[in-house]
Amino acid sequence: MLYGQVVRVNGYLTIAMGVTMLPCLMVDLLTGQQSPAIFGQSAGLALLIGVLVVIATSNNKHNTMSIREAFLLTSGTWFYLPVVGALPFILGAPEVNFLDAYFEAVSGMTTTGATVFEKIEDLPAGTQLWRGILQWLGGLGIVVVAMIFLPVMRVGGMQFFRSEGFDTLGKVMPRAPDIARSLLELYILLTLVCTFSYILFGMPIFDAAVVAMTTVSTGGFATSDASFAAYSGPLEYVSSVFMLIASMPFIRFIQLSRGQVQPLWQDVQVRSYLRWTGYAIASVVVWRLLHETTGFWVVLRETTFNIVTLFSGTGFASADVVAWGSFPLSVIFIVGLIGGCTASTGCSVKVFRWLVLIEAIKTQVRRIQSPNAILKPRLGAQPIPPDVFDSVIAFFALFTLTFGLLTVALDLTGLHISTAITAAWTSIANVGPAYGPEVSGSGALDAFPAAAKWLMIFGMLVGRLEVLSVFVLFTRTFWQD
Repeated sequence: MLYGQVVRVNGYLTIAMGVTMLPCLMVDLLTGQQSPAIFGQSAGLALLIGVLVVIATSNNKHNTMSIREAFLLTSGTWFYLPVVGALPFILGAPEVNFLDAYFEAVSGMTTTGATVFEKIEDLPAGTQLWRGILQWLGGLGIVVVAMIFLPVMRVGGMQFFRSEGFDTLGKVMPRAPDIARSLLELYILLTLVCTFSYILFGMPIFDAAVVAMTTVSTGGFATSDASFAAYSGPLEYVSSVFMLIASMPFIRFIQLSRGQVQPLWQDVQVRSYLRWTGYAIASVVVWRLLHETTGFWVVLRETTFNIVTLFSGTGFASADVVAWGSFPLSVIFIVGLIGGCTASTGCSVKVFRWLVLIEAIKTQVRRIQSPNAILKPRLGAQPIPPDVFDSVIAFFALFTLTFGLLTVALDLTGLHISTAITAAWTSIANVGPAYGPEVSGSGALDAFPAAAKWLMIFGMLVGRLEVLSVFVLFTRTFWQD
């Protein structure tokens, strides 16, 4: 295994992290809310470490990467980069310990959106911007991983997408720059359009820029403890549109930009995602109208926004969804476990895997009814190969097992069982909010025991990296030559 190649890539990524801290330095300089030296020191340290690593690994230049190196790079990068991202939270406001700073950085880069910070609106503008940048970078990074690495690594059935226009033919690096460039252009354009849309509908310019980054990345960090409740009204519909777009396959929008219109609507994931979202919204709207006295248009707006934000895994909030009742909360829990589409910034299990699981169940039922029939299960127009079925079933098994064990472990830390369940849910599904007596009124998790925070960190990283790509590192055969 070429360890030097993996370390070298992380060196370049550390340099990139240092560069992205510079806008926060400029904001602190302009606002005077915090010494610009905080981000100057953080950026300088990141750049120094990155440059030294690149120099030290200058003899490890390779154009290709093996499957094992891809696994190590993917997991290692997501565990390591939040350490760099945590520096400004330690050196500057809110000046927290390493655990809380790392938790916030992991939550940001995995686009989970859970936070241990309270009084977000009192944080310096530079720190607020950095939280947005962390999620923006994490959202872009996970799309690159989903489109370049996971199909080659055959994780959770992702090999199904090697024929979807970005086949790397078993070599990770050669086409990676072209794919990343197309994604970056689309990602920046979508962020800018989202920013201008927020401004057009009345959001302050700075808030619009930060919230647009956390919307497009389906991250959920806001600029105040009130989250999106501070912007209720038409802005909720605007945000819902962009969250839906960001949780659809980015490859379809790249194809759309090249004049290929049909692939977007023909994508069975997109159609199913929109249909299921509509079902969830409609069911909760009907429930609330039958059990509340709130007007129809308010119910429709609040329900649409809060269902979309949790279905996509963004995690904004504009209302107290717990107060809606048991049925809406159950719907929210379910949609959080479904998640967005594959190759999007959306999180959780993903629509693709649920469709494969449904097709697997239907196929087995048909085989029981007609044992001699030759059945060829399909997803849309494409047949589903047996190895994809096996990978998806393995993913579901490990995801469910991890979720259960994480819930038990969190309960053993002293959390109330309802808090433990929702904390495990929000971690492994990268949804954002948790509900329970230990959660503060602002939604912050700062009162959680240290052990619970470490468990959630592990859950967020495992969930974001599709579970299997992390656990494979704990097998002895992975490290054998």
